Amino acid sequence: CRVVAAGPVGPDRGSAAAAASTGETVNEQQAEQMRHGAGFIAALDQSGGSTPKALAGYGVGPERYSNDAEMFDLVHAMRTRVITSKAFTSERIIGAILFERTMDGRIEGRPTAEYLWEVKHVVPFLKVDKGLADEEHRAKVMKPMPELDALLDRAVSAGIFGTKMRSVILGADPEGVRAVVDQQFEIAERIRGLVPIIEPEVDIHAPDKAEAEELLVAALTEHLDALPDGSDVMLKVSIPTVDGLYSELMRHPRVMRVVALSGGYERED
Repeated sequence: CRVVAAGPVGPDRGSAAAAASTGETVNEQQAEQMRHGAGFIAALDQSGGSTPKALAGYGVGPERYSNDAEMFDLVHAMRTRVITSKAFTSERIIGAILFERTMDGRIEGRPTAEYLWEVKHVVPFLKVDKGLADEEHRAKVMKPMPELDALLDRAVSAGIFGTKMRSVILGADPEGVRAVVDQQFEIAERIRGLVPIIEPEVDIHAPDKAEAEELLVAALTEHLDALPDGSDVMLKVSIPTVDGLYSELMRHPRVMRVVALSGGYERED
C-alpha cells in the first residue's frame, strides 16, 4: 500500500445491503467513507511498465512468465492474495486503486470492485491515465487518453467509485506546474459520475521542491475555486516540505479529501 490518507477515525460503513436499510445509496456511503474514514488507500494499479518490479518485490522473477498475459495473471494472483488477506479490511484500508485489467478480473468468483466493497468495505478506484509524456518545462504531463470515455463507461458499470491519474512536477517552473494542473482539471471535467483523484506529484528529490509546491497550491486553488457545486474532487499530493501547506485545500468545499502520496519514501519515513 503506497498511499496514505489521513483523516478522523470513522466507523466501518458496511455493505450495500446496510446502505439500503438506512436509505443511503452505495455511492453516498462510499463518499462518506472517503470524506471521513481514516486509513490507507492501497495502490494496486501497477500497469505493464511497473508490474515486473512489483512481482520481483514478491519474489516472482521474469523467469516465471514468458509473455504479458502470464505476467498479468501472476500479478492478479498477487493482488488477490493481498485483497483476500484477513488483514485487508476497512479498519485500516479505506480505498484501493485498481489497474484496468484488475477491474476486469474476478476475486473469489466476483468482479473485483464488487468484492472490494461488498466483502471488504473498501472503496474501489480505477487508474485511468496511460503514463507520462516526455519532460517539458520541468514537468511531465499525461499521455493522451483516446479511449477514456469508453473506459469510464465500463468503470461505472463495474461499480467503481472514482478515478486516479498521475502527472509529475520535477521543479519550480511556473509553466510546467500550470501545464500539469490545467490538464488534470481538463480531464477531471470529463469524468462524470465518478470522483476523480487529481495527482500532481512533486518530485521529493527536487532541489526547489518547496517553491514548486507553492506554485502548485496557487494553481490548484484557482481551479478549485472555479468548480461548480457538486463537482467534488480528491487531491493526491506529495508530503509537503512546509508543514500545513495544504491545510486550506483540505477545507475547500470542492475537496472531498487530500491524500498524502508516500511514493519514494522508505517505510520507516
